[in-house]
Amino acid sequence: MMVRTLYSFVMWLLQPLVRRKLLRRARAEPGYGEHIEERFGVYAGASHEVQGSKRHGTIANAFIWVHAVSLGETRAAAPLITELRKALPGMRLLLTHGTATGRAQGRSLLQDGDVQVWQPWDTAGAVHRFLAHFQPRIGLLVETEVWPNMAAACVARGIPLCLVNARMNAQSLARARSLAWLARPAYGALRAVWAQAQPDAERLAALGAPVRGVFGNFKFDATPDAQQWKTGRDWHDALGRPVAVLANSRDGEELVFLESLKNNRALAHVNTAQGAIDSVANHEIQWLLVPRHPQRFDEVAALCTAQGFSVSRRSQWLSGPQDADIWLGDSLGEMAMYYALADVALLGGSFAPLGGHNLIEATACECPVLMGPHTFNFAQAAELAVAAGAAFECADLPLAMEQALVLLRSTIALNQARQAARGLGLAHRGAARLTCEAVQKVLRPVVR
Repeated sequence: MMVRTLYSFVMWLLQPLVRRKLLRRARAEPGYGEHIEERFGVYAGASHEVQGSKRHGTIANAFIWVHAVSLGETRAAAPLITELRKALPGMRLLLTHGTATGRAQGRSLLQDGDVQVWQPWDTAGAVHRFLAHFQPRIGLLVETEVWPNMAAACVARGIPLCLVNARMNAQSLARARSLAWLARPAYGALRAVWAQAQPDAERLAALGAPVRGVFGNFKFDATPDAQQWKTGRDWHDALGRPVAVLANSRDGEELVFLESLKNNRALAHVNTAQGAIDSVANHEIQWLLVPRHPQRFDEVAALCTAQGFSVSRRSQWLSGPQDADIWLGDSLGEMAMYYALADVALLGGSFAPLGGHNLIEATACECPVLMGPHTFNFAQAAELAVAAGAAFECADLPLAMEQALVLLRSTIALNQARQAARGLGLAHRGAARLTCEAVQKVLRPVVR
C-alpha cells in the first residue's frame, strides 16, 4: 500500500509534464490536443446522463469497458466487440485509448449510445472520477496496459478487470520484474487473464496474473473490409503488373528501402528518361510504401523525393493510383485496401529491433509476408505463418526486397503462398468467441 501511495504521488506530480507532452504531440497529430481533460478524469455531462438505466441489474444500457491503447489493439478489439454485442444485447460500449491513431480507428466501432474517451492518467483521483462517472460492469484490457491504480480501484469497486488477447514478450517481462513491487500487485488484482499463446501465459503467470486460458489471437477473427478489398483488387488488376508493399514502416526502414532501390534499380519501377535506358526489369514491380505513423507521412514523402524518386500519394488519388516510382499510402484505416492492392508485403517494424507489426492483417487479405528477424511482438503468429508457408523470414530489408522480386516472378510460388495465407486465418479463428464466452461467465455473478 505504501509503495502504491508513493507511485500515486509521483504520477500526480507528472501531470503538468503530461499536459505539455500532449500539446507538443498535437502539433504533429492534432488528435492529441482534443479532449485533454478526459485524460484527468473530467467529463462533460452528469454521470447519470452517461450511465442511463440499469434496468434492475441487467446488462441493458450498462457499459462494457474495452481499453485498446493504440492502433493495433483497436483493430484487434473489433472481433471481440462484435461477439460481445451479439451475446449482450443492449450493452453500451465504453471504448478508451491512449493514442490518437487508436482513437481515430476506434470511431468505426461505435454505435448509438456508445462512448469513446481517453484512458485516464493513472492517478488515484482521475481513476476514481472515471469509474464513478461511467460505472462499467467489467473492464477488458486488450493485450497490454495494466496500470496499478486502475487495477486497485476496480477491485475496491467490485468491477472485474480482465486482460484479454493478452501477450507478454521476454523484454516486457524483464521490465515488469524490475518493477515487481508495482507490477505484481497490479497483475495479481486482475480478475482473469486470457492469453494468446502458452509462452505469453507463462510469462504473465510469473507476475502473479490469474491466467484462465490460452485462446489464440483475435486478429485471426478479423474480416477485411469488403469495399476496401474490392477497391484494392480493382486497382491492382488495372495496373497490370505486380505490386509489393512495405507496410507499417518505421523510422530508419524507409531510408534502407530507398537506398536499396537506388542500388538495384531492377527492384524499382521507373517512368523517367533514365528508365528508358534502363533494362526492362525496371518495370517489373510497383512499390507501395505505407508508414506506420501518420505524423510521418510528409517526412517520408520528402525523403522519397530527396532520394530521386517520384511519389504518388494516396491522399491525392481520385479514381486510382497515379503513375510514379513509389506509391505512398498516406491514409489511416485503409490497410485492407493496401494489402488487397499488393501481391506481397514486407513487414515494417521487423527489420529493426522493434518487434514487428500485425502480419495477420496481411495474410487475412491473402497477401504473403516477408519479414525481418525482429518479430517478438507477434512471435506466435510469425511462427504459425512461416510454418504454413504464408510468411518468409529474411535477414534484412534488402534481402526481403530481393526475395519479393523472386516470389513475384514465380506464378506457382506466389499462388501457393496466397493459398497458405488464406488458410492460415481459417485454421486459427475462434479466440474472440471463446473470450466472449469467458467474459459472460465473469459477468454472471455481477449481473443477477
